[in-house]
Formats: sequence, C-alpha cells, structure tokens
Amino acid sequence: MAQSTRRFRSARIGAVAALGLLVAGCAKNAPQDTFAPEGPNAQKIDDLQRPVFYIAGIVLVIVLSVVAFVTWRFRDRGQPVPEQTHGNPKLEIALTILPALILAGVAIPSVATLMDLNETADTECIVNVTGQQWWWEMDYPVQDGCGGIESPIITSGQMVIPTGTKVLIRGTSRDVIHSFWIPKLNGKRDMVPGRVHTLRMEADEPGIYAGQCAEFCGLSHANMRMEVVALDADDFEAWKANQLEDYESPTSEQALAGEQAFITNCARCHQIDGLTDSNGDPVIARPDLQVYSGAAPNLTNLMTRNTFAGATWDLLTPSQREVVWEADPDEFGDLYLAGVTDEFFNEVDMREWLRNAPVKKPMYTDAESLEETDGLVRGMPYLALSEDQIDDLLAYLLERK
Repeated sequence: MAQSTRRFRSARIGAVAALGLLVAGCAKNAPQDTFAPEGPNAQKIDDLQRPVFYIAGIVLVIVLSVVAFVTWRFRDRGQPVPEQTHGNPKLEIALTILPALILAGVAIPSVATLMDLNETADTECIVNVTGQQWWWEMDYPVQDGCGGIESPIITSGQMVIPTGTKVLIRGTSRDVIHSFWIPKLNGKRDMVPGRVHTLRMEADEPGIYAGQCAEFCGLSHANMRMEVVALDADDFEAWKANQLEDYESPTSEQALAGEQAFITNCARCHQIDGLTDSNGDPVIARPDLQVYSGAAPNLTNLMTRNTFAGATWDLLTPSQREVVWEADPDEFGDLYLAGVTDEFFNEVDMREWLRNAPVKKPMYTDAESLEETDGLVRGMPYLALSEDQIDDLLAYLLERK
C-alpha cells in the first residue's frame, strides 16, 4: 500500500512538472516567437518546421501509446516468465524502413530550404554586423544598395532596414563566437572571429523585431540582445539623412558641460562623429587601447535608437516603449523617427548605467584578474562619475539625435 502511494505521488509530481513545463513554453505575442514569421525567410523556416513537428508529434503519440499499452497489458501479475523467442524479421525490417522513409521525407525539404536560405545573390542592401562581448555593431558601408549610402553609417543595438528589401548581413566577431538571431525574420547565424558569414534578412512590414545572441559567449550572454527596425522606403531615407547630418554643438549650458564630461570620461572608447575639443581638433575614440574587444558603441545619434547597452535596456519609458512596439505599421515610422524626447526618456536605467555599469551588467571589468587581456577591460568599466557629471552627461546625450 505504501509503495502504491509513493508511486502515485511520484506520478502526480511528474505530471505537475510536465504541465508546468508546457505552460512555461506558452506565450501570447512573444517578441521572439519563431512560429510567428514576418518575413519571407522566416516564412520558409515556418513552412518547413510545422510539418516536421506535426510528424514528430504523431510518432511520439504512437510510440507512447504502444509503450503504455504494453506496460499495462503485460505488467507483472506473478505469472511465469513467458517463453523467450528471437525477433520477428518482418517487423524488424518494417521498423527499419519506416523511420528511414520518414527521415528521407524530412531531409529532402530541409536541404532544399537550407539552400534557399543561403542564397544571397538577390540581396539589395548590405549591412556589416559585428558581435563582441556583449553588444552588436551595425555598419552600413558606402554602397548603391539601401537606396544609396554615400558615407558610412555606424550604429549599435538596432539595425534599421527598409521593408520589402532583401538585406545581406555580413557577420563576424571580435572576440568569441556569437550567434545572430532574429526569429521573426530568419534563423540563427554564428558570428565567428576571423570569418565572415552571410545571412539574408527581409521584413514585410514596418516594426521592431527582437533578437538574441544564441551562442553562449560569457557572463553577460543573456544581456546581449539586438533588434531589427524595419521602415518603409521614405522613412528609411529620412533615417539615413539624419544619421549623416553634421554634428551640432549643445544648446544648453548643462549640455555644454556634459560635452566636456563626455570628452574627459567617455571619448576614449565611444566615438561621436564631428565632436571636437576646445582647440577645434577632432576627438577620436581609441577603444582598442581600452577594451578587450577593441571597440565600443558609436554614440553619434544615440537617441535615435530605442535601446542601449547591448539592447538590454530601453531608452524609452515603459509606457512609450509599448506605444512604439504596438504601433500600427502606418504609424510606426513617425513614432520611431521621433527618437527619444525629454518626456519619454528612461532616465532611471541610463542613470544607473552611468553610475555603475559593471553592477548593472556584469562584464569582468577587473583587468588584474584577466592576465590574457593585457590590462584591457571587458565591457564598460566603473567610471566613478559624480551625480553632477551624470546630470550633465544626460543633458548632453539627450541631444544626440
């Protein structure tokens, strides 16, 4: 009796655990739902994976049903052990051929889809993507594609693309292996140091498509996110023009003080195009002398983006973020191009970041414990900024758009 009670309790715990696992995998309007394709490449993946999952589900039900029936039908009732015989050749042959046919039926469309997804000759726009611990850099080289780009554009966290355009992503890494993944637009693609891997990306409608580094890359791997922002042709042209505008000096006294605070504390790593010092000389960042990856995000137009610190936190307040993310395609472009304003600026997270970045996002910034880095830090170090300096920097950064 006690043994039956223990078995029943174990079965109940197992059932509750299985139900919990099933519920945990369910979500409504999940931003990284691979079963909700919003581009032709992701649609090809969905067209392939759904039949495969259906077939696998049918096989699972059949196998579990047979196992359950045999376990119940031939359970031990104290009867003698049945006479042991050799296998049934016909059954064994059938159970060998049937799985082989199923696998062949899956393999043929899988190979065809992979070959189609690897096609890049039809792309119309080029974006170079580089992963490093723990953020993504997007570099638009001079090209005829993307409607024509006359000067390089460098941004981070968010890659902006025109809708209905096949974009060629050329990806690599500066330190360890990363994996670029925007589930609603295409599958994963590893970014490997010393190599360039390509991926085709295309979005059907304007909007923001969330992604995540899909290869464990260190302590803050879970904090290495990215987003693709799709704009219609006119809005994309407006975005490009804004990115290439000349630098404008701060307009307020506090922002001017923030500019000097930026030059003193931040410009060693972070580039702002057009920024000059008191002598009128260009301020050129040298992150290769400061950080292990050799690069830091370009902050020229920081407030045109919605995120910072590897897209881990939003620059917009939660309520305004929801407005932008849930906007209709016809309204999205205007909302995104408005950038971050004083009214909707997420000052709390940005202030915490400037106050102590390593606490907010672990980065192994203790250079002394990392001999292989030759004194270079991983990620953004602790800068020991005063609250007044942070106030000035916030005023300055708010004008970077």
